[in-house]
Amino acid sequence: MKTRLLEAAKIYGDTRVLRLLFLGFASGLPLLLTASTLAVRLTESGVTKTAIGIFALVGLPYAFKFLWAPAIDRLALPFFTRALGRRRGWIVLTQLCLILSLLGLGFADPARDVGMVAVWAFVVAFCSASQDVVVDAYRVEILEERLYGAGAATLVFGYRVGLLVAGAGALYLATYFGWAAAYLAMAALVAVGLVTILLAPEPGAPEPGAPEPGGAAAAPQGSGRVLAWFQDAVLAPFQDFLTRPQWGMILLFVVLYKFGDSLAGVMANPFYLEIGFTKVEIANVSKLFGLGATLLGALAGGILVARTGILQSLLIAGVLQMASNGMFALQALVGSDLGLLFATIGFENFAGGMGTTAFVAYLSSLCHLAYTATQYALLSSLMSFGRTLLASPGGWLADQTDWISFFLLTTAAALPGLVLLLWIRRTAPSALE
Repeated sequence: MKTRLLEAAKIYGDTRVLRLLFLGFASGLPLLLTASTLAVRLTESGVTKTAIGIFALVGLPYAFKFLWAPAIDRLALPFFTRALGRRRGWIVLTQLCLILSLLGLGFADPARDVGMVAVWAFVVAFCSASQDVVVDAYRVEILEERLYGAGAATLVFGYRVGLLVAGAGALYLATYFGWAAAYLAMAALVAVGLVTILLAPEPGAPEPGAPEPGGAAAAPQGSGRVLAWFQDAVLAPFQDFLTRPQWGMILLFVVLYKFGDSLAGVMANPFYLEIGFTKVEIANVSKLFGLGATLLGALAGGILVARTGILQSLLIAGVLQMASNGMFALQALVGSDLGLLFATIGFENFAGGMGTTAFVAYLSSLCHLAYTATQYALLSSLMSFGRTLLASPGGWLADQTDWISFFLLTTAAALPGLVLLLWIRRTAPSALE
């Protein structure tokens, strides 16, 4: 048994897998800066819980990134594509835009103009979502299927380190140097991903049926070429996905699998502050300690996928994720008990890390290599739909109920996703079991 586990763990030493650690960091860094970290900033500025919940809507680009994913998937960029390649060129461009938009968000003041904060947060989310489209395509294209679980776990590992820096790191910096300095530092750290992709090779992914523009059998000129591009880049990825068995149930499952977590997560930091925890305590427990639990969960999830299959891993992690929301209800009952907070955060983050690894592996398994950017963007957009639009009433719900009731309701919100998963397992390909 020990030998088999060690053999399974060796997949994490692959160079292609390790590269995803740093790209995951760059992908994870912006998220909290427009979500929970921003919620702390808004709470300190006197913004209501209902308004903070509505601020989750600035993350809508994550939910609708599939709309511009075909352009990222197929269009060449002046200079960037020629100098760096299709995937690397787009990654570099989105990271440069991300740096500029984070600077704008950092210098906007919610106490004076909360609308401008919302605008800059939306721009950051748009740049971050666009970066995710091409990073996800890059990840799928450089790995074979046996590495999907390890690649997902490593990406989650790096992603969570990015979340730690944007969570605990930003809160520490804001406490001692102010919010503008915190966001300036976060913008500078995007360079980690920038350097990584500049040193990495361009993947040699297969193209869809149409030949490369400018090739010997180039598409017709004028409107015919535009129509051919639209068919190949926009319609073909969706047509391919719609041929899959259970495609409707799969899409609904993708929306609902992490719905309970998303509904609770949008109000987590306001909850911690309201029951009496300080920013430093939140940083130490929720972000710093929570990172360790998440990383252990992500690594365990990668091994679990390799040993038991994707769907079984999703079920195990999904049950644990649902139970973790019940821990928050207990925390609300007890109050600002630091020891219980360690237990609550440890359980929730370990389960979340396992669930995210299994979920990313599942989404990767659904993608055709010819359409990785567009299809993965569609699937991850639907996942983000639950995190943003469906979770945005969380602030209103928290205003209408007490915290115990709120977290019990978020626990129940995890049930529909688990029921759908059980239905999907009955007729799923054996390779996913």
